[in-house]
Amino acid sequence: MNPDTRCISRDSRHKRSHTSAKRAHYRKKRKFELGRQAAGTKLGPKRIHEVRVRGGNKKYRAMRLEAGTYSWGSEAVSRPTRIVAVVYNASNNELVRTNTLVKGSIVQVDATPFRQWYENRYAQVVGKKKRQTGAEDEKNDVNKHRSGHLKAKVAARKSTVESALDDQFVSGRLYAIITSRPGQSGRCDGYILEGKELEFYLRKIRSKK
Repeated sequence: MNPDTRCISRDSRHKRSHTSAKRAHYRKKRKFELGRQAAGTKLGPKRIHEVRVRGGNKKYRAMRLEAGTYSWGSEAVSRPTRIVAVVYNASNNELVRTNTLVKGSIVQVDATPFRQWYENRYAQVVGKKKRQTGAEDEKNDVNKHRSGHLKAKVAARKSTVESALDDQFVSGRLYAIITSRPGQSGRCDGYILEGKELEFYLRKIRSKK
């Protein structure tokens, strides 16, 4: 067999028709039908390969990533944060075991950037079950000095964090979903899970254990 013909192909001519008839072979494989090996992006120190693709364009194949930008939808804020672990993948449990980052995976991310932002903006402690010493309270954004004008602005802001999300702030890890494609864009971005979507995935995660 010619080594040049052993490649990943994205054509459908090799498949049977809907009536199970074999399709006629009327041409060879084409360059525009080629596919490439899956990236299999793992959790680890950042390592990205640049791939030259059709039209002289570039794709960024992430081999390893350890951080990404995640959005907190209800608060309309995004922060770069560290990815801690992959906890659920609807398609394959093996991707969870190997900490493989793909679009649609549920991951745990570090809650610190979001906690600091929330406490600075609303002057309220998030993750209330967490006990703090006096020394920690002094460093906290909640108790820092503010001018009278700023105190009035902060007091006018209203926000509440749902109990399921508040419990996650206690542990220091938030559940998030990956919406970017690490093997194509070289990034691992997404958003924090909230509301019904969070409830759904918490049930799935518990049933897997």
